[in-house]
Amino acid sequence: MIKWEEERVIPVNIEVIWNLFEIENLSRIMPGVVETKVLEKKEGVVGSTYQQKYKEGKRVETYIVEDLEHEDTPEKKHNKSGFTLAKAFEIEASFTLIKLNENETKFIYTGQNKGVNFLGKTLLKLGGKRNNQKVVTDFMDRVEKESIKEGNAK
Repeated sequence: MIKWEEERVIPVNIEVIWNLFEIENLSRIMPGVVETKVLEKKEGVVGSTYQQKYKEGKRVETYIVEDLEHEDTPEKKHNKSGFTLAKAFEIEASFTLIKLNENETKFIYTGQNKGVNFLGKTLLKLGGKRNNQKVVTDFMDRVEKESIKEGNAK
């Protein structure tokens, strides 16, 4: 199993960043996600499910994402979701935004990737922590870049 927890301060208002996590904006921060469809929207968000399609190279994986935790207050935004990818990996990821002031937000990205069968466990060992760290860092860089671009457009 690989776990991660990264945080950084982004010089943008919390609402601008949170907006990037809306379904219609996801492709800006997750370019591999080519489609997200709401399957079931629950009141309070937790338990809501979505079908997502992720493209890597020529392959497209389809999987179901479930919201496990959700908080949306003026000072703190948080969402945790989980999904099983390619019947080999159980992935949980959470995004937390904490308002520091009107123009600064702390962005915390945590998660884990667990191999659920022999193939998954082997691929995680081969891919290793360094490859996972690059994915995490690239994602955080994209969120920061898109947030700043969006913040400057306002």
